[in-house]
Amino acid sequence: MLNIRHARLEEAKIIHQLAHLIYYPTYTGILSKGQMDFMLQKSYTEEALKESMRTDQIFYLVLYNDIPVGFMALKEKDSRILRIEKLYILPETQGKGIGRELTDFAQIQAQASGKAVLELNVNRGNNAYEFYKKIGFKVVEEVDIPYYGYILDDYVMQMEI
Repeated sequence: MLNIRHARLEEAKIIHQLAHLIYYPTYTGILSKGQMDFMLQKSYTEEALKESMRTDQIFYLVLYNDIPVGFMALKEKDSRILRIEKLYILPETQGKGIGRELTDFAQIQAQASGKAVLELNVNRGNNAYEFYKKIGFKVVEEVDIPYYGYILDDYVMQMEI
């Protein structure tokens, strides 16, 4: 059984652990090991996660049969757009409809807050791009974002709600 629930501040450790289990399989072959290490250190330490939770992102834990298998973070961009800032699922649980459940959940959150659009960035080499396209997200922009000496080569994708 799938359960999506608000993550508490003290659960940053669980998200940190999930990030380390998910990030390398997701980005190997796309990013260098140095960039993956840097990204995990910059955004996924317990303290960095807590800071994001305290300031501008709402985190959700995803439990499958009561076991944490992923997480998502949402952030208001403006009066029209809710952003999916992070959406990660353990590789062994991908393909079971969890990603779809999470994006459906994000749509409900967007509607509840009066938003008309869901938005996300996805690395142009990430297999998740095909998933997002399949469920109705459309590319609105290709961006190359300088990030501490690295380049984040992403698609910005949106879905009208």
